[in-house]
Amino acid sequence: MGLDHDEIGLDASLDQPFGARDDRPGLLILADDVFLDDAAMLSRAAGLRLLGTVPLDQASTRLDVQIGCDIILCFCPTPDAMIERLLVQIETMALQNDMPVILVADLETVDLAYACLRSERTQLLCRPGHTDLAAALLAAARQTTSGAFHEANRDNEGLRLQQLSDEVSRLARTLEALTLRPRHATPSFDLGPRISDEPNDYIGMPSLEPIGSADKAADAAAVDAAQVRDLLRARRLRDDFLPADLFADPAWDMLLDLLAARLEHERVSVSSLCIASAVPPTTALRWIRTLTEKGFVDRQADPHDGRRVFIALADHTTEALSRWFTASRRFLCA
Repeated sequence: MGLDHDEIGLDASLDQPFGARDDRPGLLILADDVFLDDAAMLSRAAGLRLLGTVPLDQASTRLDVQIGCDIILCFCPTPDAMIERLLVQIETMALQNDMPVILVADLETVDLAYACLRSERTQLLCRPGHTDLAAALLAAARQTTSGAFHEANRDNEGLRLQQLSDEVSRLARTLEALTLRPRHATPSFDLGPRISDEPNDYIGMPSLEPIGSADKAADAAAVDAAQVRDLLRARRLRDDFLPADLFADPAWDMLLDLLAARLEHERVSVSSLCIASAVPPTTALRWIRTLTEKGFVDRQADPHDGRRVFIALADHTTEALSRWFTASRRFLCA
């Protein structure tokens, strides 16, 4: 039998002596269909103080009055106007308060969540496995500036690192309550859908600019989308003969998919690029962030829908990939 919100708040503090100051970072969970009797265990396992678990339709009001919140964990199951407003409110709070935030999306909501991202301290997960979510909670806990907890981590970092695997294991036993699937369903954390051999579903979008400048047109013209997608298909075929995890190379697969899309004058959404990577969506999101921070890809707002952001190759990345195809042609065609 589940507990109500107030009981959860009390249960999360039972391990503290009466009247003692609790300096653990405060965690507020915004989610529907969460099994509340597991939430207290979850917060304790991560070294957090659970402030409450709030249904999404009440989350905005709760955020307006919440005091002492250090971390927000929000589950975004459906892309609707309420979720969009809530994400904007959360990201505004994150920027104003320098607060760690964890957003958990599904493939249907990852584009909206990505478009709303503003804070560098926000972690975006998509269909995360238990370990991914546990690691995100622990990382957020270490980012907080709560006095005693922060000092304890800094003074005992060696011990904390030794306890990391134990903490993840404890969290894994409770995180099933925070997935987007019903409790009776059997969880599945596979690699997700593989890259499609068909072009992306954005043919109606405005055409992209030609690759490179006029003096580089010859090199660019030597590469066509069919060659790029043939290479991607060959990479996927390899997985039929050898274990896929031996050759995981999501950054390269993403760059190739983006190059093929640019040659086809198509735009690629975040969710589409996650699928193209052939790795779990949360892993793909980390690579998208890395490629963006390093300047290999650019964020481009959808001119027709402010709730979606496209990912495109930077011009210098496109040029480099085109020149690589030209230089390696005799090996690829051998």
